[in-house]
Amino acid sequence: MAKLDQVLYTANAHTTGGRDGASRTDDGRLDVKLSSPGSSGTGTNPEQLFAAGYSACFIGAMKAVAGMQKISLPADLFIDASVDLGKVGQGYGIAARLNVSLPGMDRAAAQALVDAAHQVCPYSNATRGNIDVTITLI
Repeated sequence: MAKLDQVLYTANAHTTGGRDGASRTDDGRLDVKLSSPGSSGTGTNPEQLFAAGYSACFIGAMKAVAGMQKISLPADLFIDASVDLGKVGQGYGIAARLNVSLPGMDRAAAQALVDAAHQVCPYSNATRGNIDVTITLI
């Protein structure tokens, strides 16, 4: 397990009720109702939050790598993220897919950037070897 050399930021959330409850951060910037996937509830679910968090973090990693390599990223880049919830034996697990769009970039350069970002992204590092993650340049 990799230990942090230095803490740069700590997020704190207070959650009640589990998948059919609510969660709020200590600064009040996130205040969401939660609903189980496939239920009639009106809230979001942990898998949606994970998809949003992973894709946002991965874009940040691509920006960091691009800055180090002194290359420009397209203004209209995006990631479509999917997180699957499923059975694993008697328990449950997740899998993630990131479809990365870097329009106008040379394909080889874009793939090299995505590969480098996958090495520095905190979500990629947290999930590596733990869940199935597929990252595809589209």
